[in-house]
Amino acid sequence: MKLNYKRTFLIGMAFLSISAFWQMYDNVIPLILKNTFGMGETVTGAIMAGDNVLALFLLPIFGALSDKVNTPIGRRMPFILVGTALAFVFLVILPFADNTVNLVLFVGGLFLLLISMGLYRSPAVALMPDLTPKPLRSKANAVINLMGAVGAVYTLIMIKVLVGAGERPNYYPLFMAVGLLMIGSVVLLFFTIKENKLRKEIMGDEEDEVEVDTKKKSEPLPKDVKKSLVFMLMSVALWFIAYNAVTTAFSRYATHVWGLEGGGYADCLMIATVAAIISYIPIGMIASKIGRKKTILIGIVLLGSCFGIAGLYNNYHATMVIFFGIIGFAWAAIGVNSYPMVVEISSAGDVGKYTGYYYTFSMAAQVITPILSGFLLEHVSYRTLFPYSVVFCILAFITMSQVKHGDSKPVQKKDMLENFDVED
Repeated sequence: MKLNYKRTFLIGMAFLSISAFWQMYDNVIPLILKNTFGMGETVTGAIMAGDNVLALFLLPIFGALSDKVNTPIGRRMPFILVGTALAFVFLVILPFADNTVNLVLFVGGLFLLLISMGLYRSPAVALMPDLTPKPLRSKANAVINLMGAVGAVYTLIMIKVLVGAGERPNYYPLFMAVGLLMIGSVVLLFFTIKENKLRKEIMGDEEDEVEVDTKKKSEPLPKDVKKSLVFMLMSVALWFIAYNAVTTAFSRYATHVWGLEGGGYADCLMIATVAAIISYIPIGMIASKIGRKKTILIGIVLLGSCFGIAGLYNNYHATMVIFFGIIGFAWAAIGVNSYPMVVEISSAGDVGKYTGYYYTFSMAAQVITPILSGFLLEHVSYRTLFPYSVVFCILAFITMSQVKHGDSKPVQKKDMLENFDVED
């Protein structure tokens, strides 16, 4: 059984567009809230958590809804197309509101933009397991995450190139560059991936198969499997609390503590993202050898260790390249294997629902962490950021060690070159 890399890369275009957006959102929106509208760290954190509050409701709903719809262009594709189109419309409102210092327009546009993103995130992510056999999902998820990392790097490069100096640069060119990438990526996805046809090839289109899936969906999980699912989802929440605290506050931390100016903060994030890109496919292969759970545990240890070391630096130093590179590898090790472990527990017909569960817990974490870490930054010290993340990495390691299911080893080829074969 071989993974079709060409098809998987194309499926990943949706996640590329999503990641490009969130990279910009995490880095630029807090700066606008602080520098244009004069908000403190706690209020900024609360607003930054707003997208995750919406996601708590939207992702499970639209994930499950996309399991049930059946259109000529597929289950997931209508959500992806409509969501991306709406997101682009509201995206271009934000820099105008920033330039005119119109808080009502900015918050309103941001609210509608986040609803649009929530509409299609679960369906976009569920497209991969829909069109990939279970044993190959870790490798496929590595490719999907690689595509997401490419989108993130694109945005970081655009930040470096298009964002000028000063506290209030003109962000319009950056927002347009990201918006056009989102549109272009989804257009390419639509014209190259025929969802219904490919699903029939992977799953079959027999009526009795659908009936089996429906019956399986209604059966409760065995007690031990449910326990593993709970610990798995707790782990997802904990490592997102740790990681998202850093990514959301990093542009401000790097400026305030390390003295970086302009778009200089993007360098560290780009190092981590490029390291992740290099790591994604090898990590899929590592999981084939030692299993998903062990690979994730290694990633948690490396992530927490590097956060701890980064917190010791008083100024930016060239050696940070090493630690941010390891952070990229560690986060890739976690990301490549965690989502497949969750959907491994699901039936074929439940993929969208379990995708919703995964993102509900990850988004719940990202509701909590910007507010909590923002409060600590504002009322205690900016230096609390990295120790805060270390604590939650430790908790994630403890809960992840209790997970006993979803750890089937993906198929590994005898000849390494076969891992890069593309089926016609």
